[in-house]
Amino acid sequence: MKPILLTMTAVFLMFSGHAAAESVYKWTDEDGVTHFGDRQPSGQQSESVDVKTGTSQSPGNRTSATEQVEALNEEKAREQEQQKQSRAEEARRKQQQKNCEIARENLNTLNTYSRIRVQGEDGEQRYLTPEEIEERKAKFQAVVEDSCNPDNGAQ
Repeated sequence: MKPILLTMTAVFLMFSGHAAAESVYKWTDEDGVTHFGDRQPSGQQSESVDVKTGTSQSPGNRTSATEQVEALNEEKAREQEQQKQSRAEEARRKQQQKNCEIARENLNTLNTYSRIRVQGEDGEQRYLTPEEIEERKAKFQAVVEDSCNPDNGAQ
């Protein structure tokens, strides 16, 4: 009994929606109040109103749930890739800034002191020759120019 009742109710609702959507009238009374109804009022001028259905997209523009999930997953993957790239860029920038600071300190040391002692490959302490000092100055100056350049993103 219940399935028949449910079926009849569904059919009734299906047809009643179409019937109501087909004939809706609009009129204004003597007081200027606008009324809407499914029957044309007697003795009053009324106009038929075209009732639109509740669909907001044409059937061709609708996307399935699977397509929406795929689009969301693609967007999430793009965002994760961008975050990964920005973290890598930030790490590179910090390393470049650290290299800049170390090169400036070393260059300052080379310019300040005339005798610089280093540990040789054999473990013995020795002093740099003037040629070695100039060579290291040029090396550290190149690092400063490369790492400390504002165009490269450091400092």
